[in-house]
Amino acid sequence: MRLISMPAIKLTCILILSSLLTACGFHLRGDYSVPSELHAMSLTSYDQYSAFTRMVRSQLRMNEIDIVSPGKDIPNLHLISESVGERTLSLYQNTRAAEKELTLRTSYRVTVPNLGSKTLSTSVTRSYLDNPLTALAKSVERDMLEDEMRQVAASQIIRQMARLKADISANEIQTDIQEKQIELNDEQYDVKTSAGSESIEPETPSETQQ
Repeated sequence: MRLISMPAIKLTCILILSSLLTACGFHLRGDYSVPSELHAMSLTSYDQYSAFTRMVRSQLRMNEIDIVSPGKDIPNLHLISESVGERTLSLYQNTRAAEKELTLRTSYRVTVPNLGSKTLSTSVTRSYLDNPLTALAKSVERDMLEDEMRQVAASQIIRQMARLKADISANEIQTDIQEKQIELNDEQYDVKTSAGSESIEPETPSETQQ
């Protein structure tokens, strides 16, 4: 019987370990270079007990970000909303939906004291077969798929936060479009007000010639 070579055994072990780490969602420490200004921050949400909020909290801890109580001088990550939409990709011959596409959309706002705030969003899309003969299995599959999408969205939030490093280094974070529009309207109002406040002095009657 031919003996298995040592290199082959090592390669097999490496492949098995890699598969196990990938399956459990393991990430190497320091995957995302989050700015040092965000290494301690508070987390608020539209629903503190939602599955998505728990996943985001877990991602923050995995990336060594301390979650602290909200404060005036504490950076804040606020989860604004989460929604799942669907659309039909294909139909059976009886016109019932055969394949559907799910899209998870989330929005959140990062606020850094003395710098400002920035509103961002994430989007994750997945498709699945809608078999009417296996209604229970279909429901379970959809729940698992939505949880997977939330996990991906939570990971995307950490990646997007890492991209804020350039803004923080430049000592500025873009403000919301709404806030910019308010400032622009105020400036236009000031211009109109100052233009409208000009008065015309009445002409003085000329003296009659003697």
